[in-house]
Amino acid sequence: MRARRKVGERSMVTGEEQNPSVGGETRARPSVTVSYAQTLDGRVATATGESKWISCPESLRFAHEMRAGHDAVLIGAGTVCSDDPLLTVRHVPGTSPLRVVVDSTLRIPPEAAVLANGAAPGTVLAVTDRAPAKRRDKAISLGATVMQLPSDVDGRVDLAALLGELVTSGIASVMVEGGATLITGFFKAQLVDRLAVCIAPKILGDGVEAIGDLGIRDLARSLTLADTAVEPYGVDLILSGRVEYPDGSPDRG
Repeated sequence: MRARRKVGERSMVTGEEQNPSVGGETRARPSVTVSYAQTLDGRVATATGESKWISCPESLRFAHEMRAGHDAVLIGAGTVCSDDPLLTVRHVPGTSPLRVVVDSTLRIPPEAAVLANGAAPGTVLAVTDRAPAKRRDKAISLGATVMQLPSDVDGRVDLAALLGELVTSGIASVMVEGGATLITGFFKAQLVDRLAVCIAPKILGDGVEAIGDLGIRDLARSLTLADTAVEPYGVDLILSGRVEYPDGSPDRG
């Protein structure tokens, strides 16, 4: 994996800058910030999957600032297939982060923007043993890194194992942009350190929810935000803070 540069992160979103080696000891995983745009009623897409654009242009620039401030940006295969994002830094000055796609069965097409037109060498595909060899070979021939990882109980990529591999490769900070299934998986595994949510003044009613079932049935078990900040970006509001879990903060090693 290519060497990564350190970029100062916005304190309101990511807290203090993290280094994979602290005091001579290697952290168990990178710091993780989840960031997404939602409507007032908590939807990240319409019922048909349309999400461009929930947020305003000012919020989009903020998202690119976030990308520039992280070593890697991570999304799921569903987001690649539906939105085909570039995952680069374009609207603000800065260096594009490493792109990581979580794709258990390697179903994203070779024509996807994260692989096509010379983008593949900056992309890691996190797969399980269910990814067909033919698709792996094709991705590798394009220049992508295919990282085989253990499966979780649902047969998806083990996210903790993925973060462990990334920190070993020198990745100190990861920004998770979606989709909802992947974001839910990170929260269920208590792997999220910080959250930055763009709230747009729109209401959809039916649609794709930002976070799925976390198994919480008691308000006392709710995840909460500490050190919160709210800042306006155009007509949107950005709410950010440090995630606190009912059993205490997650251990990064």
